[in-house]
Amino acid sequence: MDALAERRGILVGVDGSEPSNAAVVWAAREAAMRHVPLTLIHMVNAAVPMYPEMPLSMGMGIWRDEDGRRVLQHAVKVAEDIVGSARPVLISTELKCSPPVPTLVQLSADAEMLVVGSHGRSALGRGLLGSVSAGVVRRANCPVAVIRDEHAPAGAPVVVGIDGSPASELATAIAFEEASRRGAELKAVHAWSDIEAVELPGLDWTIFKEDADRILAERLAGWQEQFPDVTVRRVVVCDRPARQLIKQAESAQLVVVGSHGRGAVGTMLLGSVSNAVLHSTSTPVIVARPVQTPSRRLTV
Repeated sequence: MDALAERRGILVGVDGSEPSNAAVVWAAREAAMRHVPLTLIHMVNAAVPMYPEMPLSMGMGIWRDEDGRRVLQHAVKVAEDIVGSARPVLISTELKCSPPVPTLVQLSADAEMLVVGSHGRSALGRGLLGSVSAGVVRRANCPVAVIRDEHAPAGAPVVVGIDGSPASELATAIAFEEASRRGAELKAVHAWSDIEAVELPGLDWTIFKEDADRILAERLAGWQEQFPDVTVRRVVVCDRPARQLIKQAESAQLVVVGSHGRGAVGTMLLGSVSNAVLHSTSTPVIVARPVQTPSRRLTV
């Protein structure tokens, strides 16, 4: 593992909002399970957020920095309360005077995983997926976890979408690791078609399902040998991938998707699928972006 990634461990963007606090809780547990550090980072604006932008006065700058430190102090307390003394985690904080998305994207190259809330405390960021979370999901240099306010059910399965693409393979690796850490069942979902079954006259799904079952089993075989402690349930359906994953997410503790797919009919279009899942489920979602450092660039 890269030394910088080991130093920052799980990187969390915090702003004091409820989704941000939920992200800290989730990330603290993740850091404890992985036995890696937890880095909490808060970004502040160098200018008043208006058009045209105006530089902050000295008084406003002091207030901004103090507010940032309060946000970080609260985040540290939230993390410490979650992990407790039984599972100590090295927690560090960083206060940056820089825009959130480019800052988090740059620092993500030095982290195992980047964790963000689904939206922030800014009025402009209260959509289903905030501008920061949407930006880092597209550009981060490591896997990104997006967390909402809701609590995922304990003991529920981990769900992963599989289509056989390189991005899907990375998602599968992450999903097996997460299921193993949690002692959870892994539900591997392959949605056979992006076309409604009713749109294909004369389709005999049973003929195609046998082949789909075999292909999915082959994709999982090596991973099941590597993680014999993980119970895997294969789900092969003739359905739209996004709709099926959103349905499966309702009873899951975590969903893992690739950052993009192969893009042909009959495969998981994980660019659009991951976007749909992020916007439509309250379950924590990991988008399986590859770890990219100056010394090790991976492409999928």
